[in-house]
Amino acid sequence: MKGFVFHGPGQSAWEDVPDPAIKESTDAIVRIGTVTICGTDLHILKGDVPDVRPGTVLGHEAVGEIVEVGSDVRTVRPGDRVLISCISACGRCRYCREGSYGQCQGGGGWILGHLIDGTQAEYVRVPFADLSVHALPGAVESKDAVLLADIFPTSYEVGVLNGQVRPGDTVAIVGAGPIGLAAIATARLFAPERIVAVDLAASRLEAAKRLGADAVADAREEPEQLIADLTDGLGADVVIEAVGVPESFELCTRMVRPGGHVANVGVHGKPATLHLEDLWIKNVTITTGLVDTYSTPTLLRMATAGRLPTAQLITHAFPLESMEEAYDVFARAADTGALKVVLGEPSHEEVAVPATRGREGS
Repeated sequence: MKGFVFHGPGQSAWEDVPDPAIKESTDAIVRIGTVTICGTDLHILKGDVPDVRPGTVLGHEAVGEIVEVGSDVRTVRPGDRVLISCISACGRCRYCREGSYGQCQGGGGWILGHLIDGTQAEYVRVPFADLSVHALPGAVESKDAVLLADIFPTSYEVGVLNGQVRPGDTVAIVGAGPIGLAAIATARLFAPERIVAVDLAASRLEAAKRLGADAVADAREEPEQLIADLTDGLGADVVIEAVGVPESFELCTRMVRPGGHVANVGVHGKPATLHLEDLWIKNVTITTGLVDTYSTPTLLRMATAGRLPTAQLITHAFPLESMEEAYDVFARAADTGALKVVLGEPSHEEVAVPATRGREGS
């Protein structure tokens, strides 16, 4: 089969790789129908995730059809259309029993496209299939469902829920890429007073407005002053970091109010300075986290009911064999306007981002 293979920082290719096979009785083999590219994949290609070994097929988000299952798989069978979660869960270890699947100690966690071959291929082996795939209702299109593999649960769990967004809050989201935009959409579920999006790209700030941001700010133009002006000098109740560079994290800590929350979602490849000389007295809570995907069933029900703006995040679609072109478009988002790219849909270059909600998740 073909797969997108990481060969070291800055080196990758869509090339022939061995077909996957059942290794454990809890495995499933899935034929990939729709897949997408994550910002974390770009971090891997930059060398920010050294655990990924050269020769690994990348990708941890996909929708596909079960073609084979191990003898102990009970919840899915060949022919089922499924969402492949970015997190695999053994279901037996302490962390899985607590619902913290991202920290699985039994061979799961974030392994697809990280420690084992991932989803950016024609087929993939999914360990612990009973807890790591979700059967999809016919009402949810694959290109919408694939956004529930990672970005929506990550934004919701690691950003909105960890940040404890509440009604009436001022929420600042630094980074208006796919994760930041999904954070805007899911933060709105909690009726904050205002959401402020911060980014460098004008196109992404426009997308943030479409997704429901009440105000936007260029990261180069002192966004902390805007937050101060909007909050009578207090600062934001919740600040969500959705970039993954030192400057964005440090900006978040300058924008949060005393007693507020900074929820870090971004994948960081370099150290960031924690200014405890300023923060120690402010009762600030800082959270980090890898998504657990415990919220995926809830988000899937919401998508089925048309309550999530998944379609608005998709800007480009490619056939699966155009993986290298899709990576190029996604990596040059400032030039191409790419938000989320999907592969495997019928071949056409671009899907327009609608100005209003339209058909969402139906």
